[in-house]
Amino acid sequence: MTKLERMINEIRAGRVLSAKNESKLRAAMEAMMEVLAQLEGDIEDDSRASAVSQEQRYAPITGLEIRAKTLTEPATILGHAALFNTPSVYMMGFRETIEPGAFTDSLSGDIRALWQHDTARVLGRTKSGTLRLWEDDQGLAFELNPPDTQDGRDAVTLIERGDVDQMSFGFNVAPGGDSWSEDADGIPLRSLRAVSLMEISPVTWAAYPQTGVGVMRNAPKWVVDFLNPGVDDSRKADDVSRVRLGHMLKRLELFKKGI
Repeated sequence: MTKLERMINEIRAGRVLSAKNESKLRAAMEAMMEVLAQLEGDIEDDSRASAVSQEQRYAPITGLEIRAKTLTEPATILGHAALFNTPSVYMMGFRETIEPGAFTDSLSGDIRALWQHDTARVLGRTKSGTLRLWEDDQGLAFELNPPDTQDGRDAVTLIERGDVDQMSFGFNVAPGGDSWSEDADGIPLRSLRAVSLMEISPVTWAAYPQTGVGVMRNAPKWVVDFLNPGVDDSRKADDVSRVRLGHMLKRLELFKKGI
């Protein structure tokens, strides 16, 4: 038993510590708190790095359907998780399209289907054969055999009723996997040419698209300057707020034009 353990046991026993021992105990506990804080910070940083490196996109895609369950065949959810050559919404400074073939290299990987992007709520997996993915002339097509669990039954029922009609997919983009140009409105247009697909998800209420650090890491300088004009360390907070406001106003302008 260490001295620290003995002092803790003395406290539990209701004994009064001497001023010297109390000071030692306080110093030891403060040191432990610093180590724990550092460990938690490292974990949080790793989690953030992992989270922001993965991007998510969504779209309300017509044609999401349920193939009726029979006595010998379970229900199948089928449709498209992504569409090719379809401009995205205005995403805080840029738009995006997916080129045909962007998912080709991922189709042989181990991809999951999740309910609402929740990794604890798995609906299918390519490795087990319960999720099948392929590219057709429209985009990334899929067939999914959800499990006979609460989440699986909910997914079938809610999609069949039309309460859930959006699909989302999570992915990473390696350097060289995208290219940039300008669209007709002079807005940066990102073309996804090769992505690493991680998962697809039926979603109830799609959140604002998560862009991740990969966008800025791979973007050319003119795109970075467009998305972050005039940002410097001395006035970073004010400049970032101004830039975000500018993007919001631009999105409102496009919305009024019906774009």
